[in-house]
Amino acid sequence: MANVSSHFDTGIGDGDRETGLVLIVDDNPTNLGVLSDVLARAGWEVSVAKSGQKALDRCQLIQPDLILLDVMMPGIDGFETCIRLKDDAHTQDIPVIFMTALSDVENKVRGLELGAVDYITKPFQQGEVLARAQTHLRLYRLQQQVKQNNIELEERVQQRTRELEEAMETLKSTHLQLVQTEKMSSLGQLVAGIAHEINNPINFIYGNLSHADRYMKLALEAIAVYRPLAYQAVGSDVMPELDEEELEFVENDFPKLLVSMLAGVDRVRGIVKGLRTFSRIDESPCKSVDIHENIDSTLTILGSRLKGMGAFPSIEIVQNYGDLPQVECYSGELNQVFMNLLGNGIDAIHQRYHEQLEHQETVVPGRIEITTRINPNGRACIAFTDNGCGMSETTRHKMFEPFFTTKPVGKGTGLGLALAYSIVTEKHRGQLVCDSQVGEGTRFNVHIPTTGFTVEANKADADGKP
Repeated sequence: MANVSSHFDTGIGDGDRETGLVLIVDDNPTNLGVLSDVLARAGWEVSVAKSGQKALDRCQLIQPDLILLDVMMPGIDGFETCIRLKDDAHTQDIPVIFMTALSDVENKVRGLELGAVDYITKPFQQGEVLARAQTHLRLYRLQQQVKQNNIELEERVQQRTRELEEAMETLKSTHLQLVQTEKMSSLGQLVAGIAHEINNPINFIYGNLSHADRYMKLALEAIAVYRPLAYQAVGSDVMPELDEEELEFVENDFPKLLVSMLAGVDRVRGIVKGLRTFSRIDESPCKSVDIHENIDSTLTILGSRLKGMGAFPSIEIVQNYGDLPQVECYSGELNQVFMNLLGNGIDAIHQRYHEQLEHQETVVPGRIEITTRINPNGRACIAFTDNGCGMSETTRHKMFEPFFTTKPVGKGTGLGLALAYSIVTEKHRGQLVCDSQVGEGTRFNVHIPTTGFTVEANKADADGKP
């Protein structure tokens, strides 16, 4: 507490004034009255408190722009009041100006250390009070504006970051679609060329084998009739090549030879048909197909990779096909999913072969089990289970990300599983789920609607449960 000066010359023009709500805290009624009168006449809105505790309570009800705080008060003094103000997130930014005696240097220093922005000496000078109050109010408002600008800037940065992330995801998705389209287009052209170059001569051979079989039978019948007459006419010495046993062998083996040729031609025709089924180059993009036929055609394409090589035993394929209806799908793209999942299973088994050989362990033959069924919700489920090397939890969480691969440089693009995931989830509104354990193998489950997989038709099935 101190006497209040009666000298009140502001020296500040009305146009320079900046006012707000000020809380004056002093246990001296005279000081409260004088300061309130000065600030009110200068345009300030004034609130008063006669103790530190009342000041703290008042700040919970109002949000002053400035606090004038006396140091020496009974109960909670000015320093303790300031400490509590700065500890409260609701009031910590409000500028505090201490009111101290002119010679009280120690208290001035301590007040500034506690967070006060300034001090006013007693006895008061009106010009000093208004100048300091207006200066710190202006600084406070500038700080609040800077803080708000920073918040808005951070929000804009976050918004921009989200937009960039969305743009990146869109770019990745577009890139995947372009890669997929180019890949399927190239594959379709390749299959078309193979079908054209192989199918025509194979059909020619296949069509003539029936005639060859008929001609063979006529020839053998003629030989059987004329052979005795020929021996009687010219004798066996003249025709030594017509050894009786050799001729009987030819008669018995020639039909078998034609049967083997027919089986070989059927096999080649089956491969060409599998290629056509795999890419569906002659059909509309979306139609009802036999999923089992598609899987079989994919296995035909991968046939060479399933065979044993050196120390690597062949990979067994177990087909547990259930009773699936015709499935409406983009057949060529769905076959690409089967190709990627089966290919990854083969790679995982080969990796396990390598690990077993490196550790001089017995190489356990690889096995891929393909199971199909209808889920209770009517979706088709195609499961691919291998006994390969499996994958870690970290790898499993990242495997559907574009360009993520665990294969050596040049061995994988990191797009196979990402493409498969996009085809199943976006193109067919289905699910692609993986369960894997290191050293135990991997299981991929493909869940797709059997029909009506467009966005509109699947709004009721938005939960996506398998």
